[in-house]
Amino acid sequence: MIWISCASFMALVAYISYRLTKGRVSDSTGFFLAGRSLTGTFIAGSLLLTNISAEQIIGLAGSAYAFNLSSMAWEIVAVVAIIITALVFLPRYLANGFTTLPQFLGERFSPAIRFSTVALFLLGYGLVTIPSVLYSGTIAVVETVLGDFSSDWTFVAALIVIALIGMAYSVTGGLRAIAISDTLNGAGLIFFGFLIPILALGHLGEGSISEGWRIVVTNHPEKLNAIGSDTDPTPFITLFTGMIFANLAYWGTNQYVIQRSLAAESLAAGQKGVLIAGFFKLLIPFFVMLPGVIAFHLYGDSLTSMDQAYPRLVKDVLPGFLTGIFLAVLLGAVFSSFNSLLQSAATLITYDLYVPLRNQTATDRERIRIGRYACIAITISGLLVAPALQLAPDGLWQLIRKFTGFYNIPIIAIVLAALFLKRSTAKAALAVVLFHIPAYGVVTFWWDSGIHFIHWYAILFFIEIALLIFWRDEQPFDAHSRSRQSVSTVDLTPWRWRWHLVASLSLIIIALYVALSPLGLAANS
Repeated sequence: MIWISCASFMALVAYISYRLTKGRVSDSTGFFLAGRSLTGTFIAGSLLLTNISAEQIIGLAGSAYAFNLSSMAWEIVAVVAIIITALVFLPRYLANGFTTLPQFLGERFSPAIRFSTVALFLLGYGLVTIPSVLYSGTIAVVETVLGDFSSDWTFVAALIVIALIGMAYSVTGGLRAIAISDTLNGAGLIFFGFLIPILALGHLGEGSISEGWRIVVTNHPEKLNAIGSDTDPTPFITLFTGMIFANLAYWGTNQYVIQRSLAAESLAAGQKGVLIAGFFKLLIPFFVMLPGVIAFHLYGDSLTSMDQAYPRLVKDVLPGFLTGIFLAVLLGAVFSSFNSLLQSAATLITYDLYVPLRNQTATDRERIRIGRYACIAITISGLLVAPALQLAPDGLWQLIRKFTGFYNIPIIAIVLAALFLKRSTAKAALAVVLFHIPAYGVVTFWWDSGIHFIHWYAILFFIEIALLIFWRDEQPFDAHSRSRQSVSTVDLTPWRWRWHLVASLSLIIIALYVALSPLGLAANS
């Protein structure tokens, strides 16, 4: 029954995606940027499902199970970064009309910077992000359906199947198919996001949701505290240091995220999609972290790994007839993140490595073929690295946050310089990359400085921005003095409701932190 309902829902999503994509990927713009035709709804749905991946669900729920709600800071501060991206970055990106961020940096600085940022992205995707998506997705599927990891072969088989199906979306349908399937699965994710915490509270309260809620808020109320201390995975002070730069790098410069916005049919559609996605981000404490707290009340310290908390809870509370549909939605979240990463990696390899080497003479057919080969190669790389993540001692979420520090901070520093520092030089930008990687590696993985790695994000960011400010040209950069390959083709009229949604998001952020603090639900901790 589980597999029948799962396969049926997945087949329905695939069929709808095929029908709405048919005839739209005949050229490279259609394959890589959905023909620049995405509406706000598809952008919001795709961003939601791309970001809320199995890695995030498993990791954040596990953090809430083992510690408290302090790690929700990543989600809340992300909304601040989303607002900045929608209001500041996106208008400038769409006005430039580029396909990839490294292409923009190459036009602003030099080909060396273009290739350096491509290398950073691809190393991050191949060694960290893609393996973590595959690994966490496999954990979720195996644990939800089978309840244990008794067979290594089961784990490996599930890993391979997930990778192959996700790759199929990217290879055959391009970005538009990904965005459409993301939106459909996103609706399912929201449904289960509300349903699972409610069912879990009823399970905890032995049939009474209100009794389950009473247990959560009165027994161990410290689990509901989002104001992290120095001993928590995410101290509260980090919200005001490196976390904002890490989130800004993710939402404003990460190719696999901004590629949806670059495919917008207009600036208004892009801003609408990005800001609506921000609203759904604020539901994460309820969707994902509350189930982690409930799992703590149900299972105590009996689980062998914090990353098993969410899958175990789902298996125990969901009725059998819904488990298959949830599994399909969960797989959709895995496929979304995975094939989005593949699509972005393929775009980078095609437009920033292959096309420049061919002196811009590559045909549409060649570009699509290279993109598809790139998807296959990146998939193989992810499959080889993913099993090693079982060795993560601090949980999957914390491990990923540490490793992304190798590339997110230098990229956001260079992008800010490209946009706002007209005298910044290509040599300074290259020096930032060459300085950051060894420096961050030493202070995070070799030398125990006693300073949280998120604080090091901020310290290194300001060092690198200073380098970009003081190492400068005498003449300011003039975009019109260089031959540009990219030209804007979209309507750049802003979304008229943007400020209303920004104000609403800001008020909700404040309300959440008051409610989930010693001033609110954690008052007795």
